Amino acid sequence: MAQRGWSVLGKVLSTLLLVAVALAAIAVLQIVKHGVSARDQPTAAEAAIAGVLRRAAVPRAARTMKNPLPLSDVVLAEGREHWADHCATCHGDDGKGNTETGRGLYPKVPDMSDGSPDLSDGELFYIIANGVRLTGMPGWGAQEPEENWHLVHFIRHLPKLTPAELQSMRKEKESDEEFLSGK
Repeated sequence: MAQRGWSVLGKVLSTLLLVAVALAAIAVLQIVKHGVSARDQPTAAEAAIAGVLRRAAVPRAARTMKNPLPLSDVVLAEGREHWADHCATCHGDDGKGNTETGRGLYPKVPDMSDGSPDLSDGELFYIIANGVRLTGMPGWGAQEPEENWHLVHFIRHLPKLTPAELQSMRKEKESDEEFLSGK
């Protein structure tokens, strides 16, 4: 009886191994056929796998964290300034990711203009602080935690971004560029 159990288990494991080898072969053929260009749109399988991995990469304790800072005009302004200085290069002022850098990354920069409702405050904080491996998202953990929480508030505000706020961010960047160029 025990030998029969091992026989069934052996068949299941052999089948799983065969399926894994077949999937790996398909992946290798796709890479050989299409290359690994960052310009390609991710396949549905890549997007699904990336979503699962992103979710798995954020610890459970981080997912349940709530933003400890009350929302205020000052907090929002701090988040907007930080976004313009550090995030807009890839994500764009409006969060759509339609920038030269954002379009050139693979996987593509996520469109955050909806305020990222599929992510909790804790997930956003964790991603900002720690980054995401194998993407262009750096970890900003060395900065003060309050700055990351300001950004979480600003990301939630992106769907309500006004033309005046966009103009303010653009003026701030122009001012920075003038300063850096010595004007």
